[in-house]
Amino acid sequence: MTKNGNLYLKLIPVMLCFFAMGFVDLVGIASNYVKADLDLSDAEANIFPSLVFFWFLIFSVPTGMLMNRIGRKNTVLLSLVVTFFSLLIPVFGNSYGLMLASFSLLGIGNTLMQTSLNPLIGNIVSGDKLASTLTFGQFIKAIASFLAPYIAMWGAVQAIPSFGLGWRVLFPIYMVFAVLAVLLLGMTSIERERASKASGFVECLSLLGKPFILLSFIGIMCHVGIDVGTNTTAPKILMERLGMSLTEAGFATSLYFIFRTVGCFLGAFILQKVAPKTFLIFNGLLMLLAMLGLFMFHSEMLIYICIAMIGFGNSTVFTIVFTQALFAMPEKENEVSALMIMGLFGGTVFPLAMGLASDIMGQNGAVAVMTIGVLYLLAYTTKMKKSN
Repeated sequence: MTKNGNLYLKLIPVMLCFFAMGFVDLVGIASNYVKADLDLSDAEANIFPSLVFFWFLIFSVPTGMLMNRIGRKNTVLLSLVVTFFSLLIPVFGNSYGLMLASFSLLGIGNTLMQTSLNPLIGNIVSGDKLASTLTFGQFIKAIASFLAPYIAMWGAVQAIPSFGLGWRVLFPIYMVFAVLAVLLLGMTSIERERASKASGFVECLSLLGKPFILLSFIGIMCHVGIDVGTNTTAPKILMERLGMSLTEAGFATSLYFIFRTVGCFLGAFILQKVAPKTFLIFNGLLMLLAMLGLFMFHSEMLIYICIAMIGFGNSTVFTIVFTQALFAMPEKENEVSALMIMGLFGGTVFPLAMGLASDIMGQNGAVAVMTIGVLYLLAYTTKMKKSN
């Protein structure tokens, strides 16, 4: 078998794991359905996406330490097992307690996965191919993300008699892919990275004392805040301004992920030709224009265009910021990866702030919170090297 053939055989199960990584984004549309089912307020409903991303704060650094002990591949396998159980729980009901347990396990599993899967790519490809390969992985992840609202809507409308789950049919469908990912990755031989000196918890956190690492950490927080914020808030904007039902407005979440998917796919090629700094500036300005549009527009088509612009603009932010941080401290890849994934805690901070702001001043309050994140990302580009 050729070298490239062997490489592709290793990348296929890893890319399936990226698909499983995208399951975390179902929390946006799921929280809207749970809100409707249980008659919750915006602030109460936003606890669900906040809870998912809360675990990134708690488990990211310990996962980086765990990788030093058992390796990146074994950590990914563990994450898939946890994800499987998170998807199994909603099959038994949609009570507040069950959904809290499901979203908690989903967050823990995704923390393990994102912390270990991104650097696992470095065991297969390296150098200038890393950013584009990670971006392609984000493209695969985005497919799972934009399919989630469609599957949930299909379940809600069809009221599937064989399961009786309604929109929750989303969970067992994705559970099948989690099992498949475990089997394929388990059978794939990936050279284990050299064992490194295990860093302590405090030593790992101390890397935030490095200015660029801290700036990148906050950049990741802003990226995921915009991501979770948009797929949670977009349907609410349409419902508030145009009187749409949740089923009709759910398309907005899919539209966001469709354009994020397109952005990831194109970004994998663009980043081979264009400097990441230049591309991040372009994407930041694109999102800023879209946020301004969401403040002003009451036209369905114009709102959809703004959502699409945010999806495209936010598609490669994670990859660019993540790789910038890794390149800044290549001797501490596991630890830096853990800290960047801990930045996904922004998925807790932003929805909580947006929920409170929207309860006070409508969905414009949520858009204002996301706009702050966009402005930070534009400021971050001034600290990036021109060639990086």
